[in-house]
Amino acid sequence: MDFSKTGIILNTEKYPACVNFYGDVLGLDLLYEINRPGEQLTCFDLGGVYLMVETGGRSHSDVKPIDHCPTKFRFNVPNVETVCTELRSKGVTVEVRHHEWGTTAEFCDPDGNRCALRSDEGFGA
Repeated sequence: MDFSKTGIILNTEKYPACVNFYGDVLGLDLLYEINRPGEQLTCFDLGGVYLMVETGGRSHSDVKPIDHCPTKFRFNVPNVETVCTELRSKGVTVEVRHHEWGTTAEFCDPDGNRCALRSDEGFGA
């Protein structure tokens, strides 16, 4: 198959808060927005893949359990602790975990969708 673009569509209940989270908190570059009757979405660049945030999902009061949210957005970074400090300064609750193979940090978006950081060091080893 020859795909011209790949992307992920994330349906959210707390649409404005999720748009703010992925754009302002995580700093993803905005590709475009559509706001017309019956259609509201915001599209971000997710490292060469698009992340399209749309309405119509269901939020959870905390991190969604895996059986409700089997997908996790993972962002590899040079220094997990540095990014955690930045996220915490923006009000994000982050839990750092040290593993034999590297460091991760777990957090969620305003709808409870699972997200994580992962240290670049050791990735793929």
